[in-house]
Amino acid sequence: MISNNKLEQLKEYLASMNSAIVAFSGGVDSSFLTKVAYEVLGDKVLAITAKSSTYPERELQEAQAFAQSYGIPHRIIKSEELDVEGFSSNPVNRCYLCKNELFGKITEIAESEDYERVLEGSNVDDLGDYRPGRKATQEKGVLSPLLEVGLKKDEIRMLSKEMGLKTWDKPAFACLSSRFPYGEPITASKLDMVDRAEDYLINRGVRQVRVRIHGSDARIEVGEEFYGFFSDRGTRESLYSYFQELGFTYVSLDLKGYRCGSMNEILRKEEVVENLIFNKERIKDGQ
Repeated sequence: MISNNKLEQLKEYLASMNSAIVAFSGGVDSSFLTKVAYEVLGDKVLAITAKSSTYPERELQEAQAFAQSYGIPHRIIKSEELDVEGFSSNPVNRCYLCKNELFGKITEIAESEDYERVLEGSNVDDLGDYRPGRKATQEKGVLSPLLEVGLKKDEIRMLSKEMGLKTWDKPAFACLSSRFPYGEPITASKLDMVDRAEDYLINRGVRQVRVRIHGSDARIEVGEEFYGFFSDRGTRESLYSYFQELGFTYVSLDLKGYRCGSMNEILRKEEVVENLIFNKERIKDGQ
């Protein structure tokens, strides 16, 4: 099978390294990469998770549990994006500022502790969206093994399932700053509002969800299979009341539903094209 061939290529790719640090968020991709890297390199792998106000506590706990369940060396560091100059103003290159800060700290650890490479979990499907953070990976010399061997998201999920990883069907996740329209200031209090709002829905069984914040208004995106959750009047009233307690004025359900990177829909086409060209050139150059 193609996916199994790619898995073998991934293992060969990782085996060429003496040691590595994996930027480990606990999501589907980084969990898969971390587990395979540990199988290949053993204790010469260190998984690092960054704790910040844009990273929900539930995600941190799941990352810790995953690493502990396999005995993978794991370290939590602080990487507070709100302290990065320019980040809180939420420019279109916000992701670059975040990744530049994160990978800067991780590469410093790699250099001081003699880890040969730093790895992260981007896959082929990530090249189809506006992701300025990819520029930071190149600048810091961070490798993307899943991308290098041509693995797509559905293949990573399938291989994760075959390996018995609980993360195989975990909903896609992005940092909480992605819930803000570009140009709208990001604050710790509003990040907390979004985090608690999404927790409310997740704890009630709505697995794939984004609560996008527009000023003081909440726009809820969910997978189509969860539309029925909002059909009950009592459920809607309870949700609306709780969201108002959090500080939201109005609450709406996005009729288009959940989609990755919906805040990028308003970007100018040339910005998206520039990013896609950058990613394609990187693949062509074998970087």
